Amino acid sequence: MDFKSSDTLTSGMLSGPREQDVLPATAAAAVKIVIVGGFGVGKTTMVGSVSEIRPLTTEETMTEAGIGVDDDYGSETKTATTVAMDFGRISISEELVLYLFGTPGQERFWFLWNGLFEGALGAVVLIDTRRLEVSFDVIGRLEERGVPFIIAVNDFPDAPRHPVEALRTALDLEKEVPIVHCDARRRTSSRDALLTLMRYLHSLAMARA
Repeated sequence: MDFKSSDTLTSGMLSGPREQDVLPATAAAAVKIVIVGGFGVGKTTMVGSVSEIRPLTTEETMTEAGIGVDDDYGSETKTATTVAMDFGRISISEELVLYLFGTPGQERFWFLWNGLFEGALGAVVLIDTRRLEVSFDVIGRLEERGVPFIIAVNDFPDAPRHPVEALRTALDLEKEVPIVHCDARRRTSSRDALLTLMRYLHSLAMARA
């Protein structure tokens, strides 16, 4: 079962925004959230599934030039990869809007992460249990920059299932960091992961207060 990516922008869409893409006049506050993770864990899919506007993606076709350079796990079905960022939007309420930024997964594009993390209120770390090791550096970078995050386990059909506490130990996470399961292809599931992050950020703010 392949995980479908979101559509890329075409020249025909540049004539003007669709009605559903226009920011509501009632919007009073915006929050920046980043979706991070290793190569092929489903970041573009998550942004595309939950965004209320047609997502902007920067996917390019994978070529032989990436062999030996990029993590090629699952490349037998994956034909495109994000080279800059994904961008989407979701309205939490009439006043609050989330702007979603998906990061590129290949290590050679990680220099872009610093700019994407700038001003981010929090992050969703999307993981694939078949390749937990690709999440270590991702989590480390968020911790270094002090960006609060949750873990969202993208439940690929052939991925092993592990108890939450076993995952927490493997990823060396504090007990307060939420871990949730999700299916990045499903809007409701991706939405629930984002709501978990928002509740976690609220609890951190209350604790500081």
